[in-house]
Amino acid sequence: MGLSGGSSGSVGGGRVVGVVEDSRFGGIDLSPWGKFDRGVLAVYPLLFHMLDAAAIAGELWDRFLTPRQRQLIADGLGVTLGQARCLVAFFAGLHDLGKLSWFQEQEAHPWARVSEDLRADRRGWQRMPHERASMHTALHLLIELGYDGQASDSPAVRVAQILGGHHGRFLQVDVDGAASAARVETALGGPRWQDLRRRYLALVRRLTQATSVPTRVSVPAAVLITGVGVVADRLASQRHYWLPKAQAPAFGAGEHYAQAVKDAAEAVDRSGLARVTLPAVPFAQAHAGLEAPNELQASLIEQLTAAVGKKGAGIVVVTDATGGGKTVMALEAARIFNAACGTAGVGWLLPTTATADAAYEILEAYVSAHGPDRAPVTLVHSHSFLNTAYADPQLRGQELSTCDAYWPGDDQPDAQGRPAERVTVPDGWLRGWDRALLAQFTVTTHDQALMAALPVRFNALRLMALSGRTVIVDEAHALTPFMQQPLKTLLHWLGAFGTPVVLLSATMPASTSSDLVRSYLSGAGHRRDALAARSFAPAYPGWLFAAAADATTVTMDQAAGAAHAAKHRRDAVIRQYDVRHPSHTDPDDATPREDRLSHVAAELTQVIHGGGCAAVACATVSDAQDTYHYLRTELNWPGGVGEDLVLLHARLPGMQREALTRSIRTQLGPNGPRPERLIVVTTSLLDMSLNVDVDVLISDLASLARLLQRLGRLWRFETLWGPDSGRRPAWARKQGARLSVLHPTDHRGNTLLPLAWRTLEPGFLTHATAAHLAQASEHPVTLPDDVQHLVESVHGDAVDLTDAPADRQRRHTAHTSRRRAEEHFSAQHIIPAARHVASLADLHRQRLHASEAATRLGAMPRRLLPCYRTPDGTLTLDARGTQPLPLDRELTTRQTRTILRHTLPVPVAWVADRRSEHRTPAAWKRHPLLADLVLLPQNPGDPTEGVRFGRHILRLDGDLGLVHREQ
Repeated sequence: MGLSGGSSGSVGGGRVVGVVEDSRFGGIDLSPWGKFDRGVLAVYPLLFHMLDAAAIAGELWDRFLTPRQRQLIADGLGVTLGQARCLVAFFAGLHDLGKLSWFQEQEAHPWARVSEDLRADRRGWQRMPHERASMHTALHLLIELGYDGQASDSPAVRVAQILGGHHGRFLQVDVDGAASAARVETALGGPRWQDLRRRYLALVRRLTQATSVPTRVSVPAAVLITGVGVVADRLASQRHYWLPKAQAPAFGAGEHYAQAVKDAAEAVDRSGLARVTLPAVPFAQAHAGLEAPNELQASLIEQLTAAVGKKGAGIVVVTDATGGGKTVMALEAARIFNAACGTAGVGWLLPTTATADAAYEILEAYVSAHGPDRAPVTLVHSHSFLNTAYADPQLRGQELSTCDAYWPGDDQPDAQGRPAERVTVPDGWLRGWDRALLAQFTVTTHDQALMAALPVRFNALRLMALSGRTVIVDEAHALTPFMQQPLKTLLHWLGAFGTPVVLLSATMPASTSSDLVRSYLSGAGHRRDALAARSFAPAYPGWLFAAAADATTVTMDQAAGAAHAAKHRRDAVIRQYDVRHPSHTDPDDATPREDRLSHVAAELTQVIHGGGCAAVACATVSDAQDTYHYLRTELNWPGGVGEDLVLLHARLPGMQREALTRSIRTQLGPNGPRPERLIVVTTSLLDMSLNVDVDVLISDLASLARLLQRLGRLWRFETLWGPDSGRRPAWARKQGARLSVLHPTDHRGNTLLPLAWRTLEPGFLTHATAAHLAQASEHPVTLPDDVQHLVESVHGDAVDLTDAPADRQRRHTAHTSRRRAEEHFSAQHIIPAARHVASLADLHRQRLHASEAATRLGAMPRRLLPCYRTPDGTLTLDARGTQPLPLDRELTTRQTRTILRHTLPVPVAWVADRRSEHRTPAAWKRHPLLADLVLLPQNPGDPTEGVRFGRHILRLDGDLGLVHREQ
């Protein structure tokens, strides 16, 4: 029986009724349930929940989706914008149609309330997940409506898969098998159930006015429609939303939908998803501390505004030395794109949690400077609970948080003077792990965004979240070959969505930037082979814009680039010193030579006695701990060692590491109260995590790109401060900017990497860097002029090995093979390109769980909770026993926060051989952030006694952090 008109009828309960009559009070059977609360035995009709989701989807169309997303959906359906809105609401309303099935029998109380006619008509129905049942039954009902269902990419099949994907995974539709009409009739109940599903569909269609039939459903449109349906379902499923409705007197479906449309506005308001337009403000107000844009920024503002106005969305690549103002350029590019391309907001992707924390503060200040009434800014990474950047009203096991620094009941400003409530603090609904990506302004790690390119649940939600704003990929050079594969796939999808993208890097080879741009343009519809011969690398320093519409490019004006380089030009010297690493012992007959620690101490003598600020960047945490211990115990510090010496690395308890990082950034930042003397001993955290300036920089040998990143912290603010600022000691100004590189060698002078270093970076890059620096005793570098040449000389694809020694050529071959192996391994787990998707199920051919999804090569770390076992067996967080751990009850929010802030990451191999005393208590198993913690129960009477995990022995030292040794 057809469903195309409002007067069509169907058989129900022995009488012929029309869809108009069904919408009235008593017109249709409302006894099947959609939501059930066991606590108060509240039952909510399934049809009402479906209509709630439809109403909210319409509101999301109006207030959450951007104009660009709406147009993409309309074009992808082959209909007008108005028709597309109705269809999106219709599809969202159908998501739970499959609950008219065996699902009803799962709960005894609501099942008893289902009408007798329906309960008697089960006819041996089969167990089937309701999302699959929705897909199977909707397929044939949509075909009855005139939707084409002949192929895997036809509208009926695509829409059915959208319904099946509302729980996060797209399912395969076996049209001639499990999804055939005969099988559906057999598996999903008798004719009364079939008829009710038909009538429900007709009613939702009429109320949403979705009478048009799409001629196609493109893959990008299907992904966005699925994302809208997921969000609408989640909002409609909130207990506080549906429970009052369930307890109110029943009324007809038409009346309910009319009220649901009114209620949808409040639901979206409370979610924090409503889009805002930032008011226009002067440049100096938007970017506090800057009076006017520099030459690089000014050229981008002028040229990109014209280019985007003419060509539309595209991808921008910005390259400049660290500290050159790339962040401001990215935010200005986002402003230009959003104003012209129908997008809204910023998604800022960074490589580490520390860089994300720093970027959050910048983005939050940027948004706040515009004075919006409300504009949530979210921070999304696995350790965001450690950050004290903004208030976090909840941290619950059932509603995971991605916001930070919550202390229940605190209404006063925090230690940094920040008010507890600001317009940028996300509301409750946006604090869910994946939901936080939906906020209009988001700072996240690369990993969280790259999950959108992996076949995990709700990757469609992540894709929708990223597609609606300008995406900034910061520190793009930091991605390994393994990570570049999902990044290229993500860029392809963003190109397919028409999403503007900005790539930022200080040390990215031209081949890499060109490859990333090609991935974006191929997603925008351009043939990859036609792009292969073109270079998309900007001048250094400089920027390049490639338009998604026609792949044409606009580059920075050369005169502006030259002026910018001249204004920011500064000289430095990289000098490499051969040293003996403590892990190596020279033969007895070898000539005595300087060891690593002695050289570090000699380099720091002037700082210790003459003042100034220095950083020592160590290869490993163990090296950093040894260095700190040596400096603290062996050197003669004036007045003794106090706060002048700081150790910062990843294996400090979270609250200690976060506080130290913030303190260092504040003291050594561009406007900080620069101390008279400060030495920071750290690790790779220095490479990208700290926007600081030091007078002296010492680094263990690393790849040239990493050394250049570290070099960016040396005299970083010299051009900002000027030579007469008085911020730099006289001896440092006389010596000039110098990076000392500690080159570990054997007694013959050959590079000898310690065993613990060999997994940090490819050996070829480290050896090639050592060989490059050895060509001159002092290697002068002019920033920014020499950076790109230096990067290409070691990291470029066209590295000249013609005259290189045989061992270097062998390392290069091994390096190339390893890179290809990483790329191949990574490619096995990423979703296909949009143009290669036939069935939506192609996006989930692999059932990859989010906890198993790898965005980085290597084992996932485990989180360790150092604690202390008192003589009576009590576990406490402190050695004095004043903070006992709650082991036998559900934790409060404050207790959860406190525990998590004491944890730290460790390699999984270190705690693999754990025993029962290392496992979390049963009461914590229900909390997803606590269940997998590993306890480190130490003896408070002997702080030097370690805890054994097989051959690994761990202990937490108050100064050094986690100390590890093997037996």
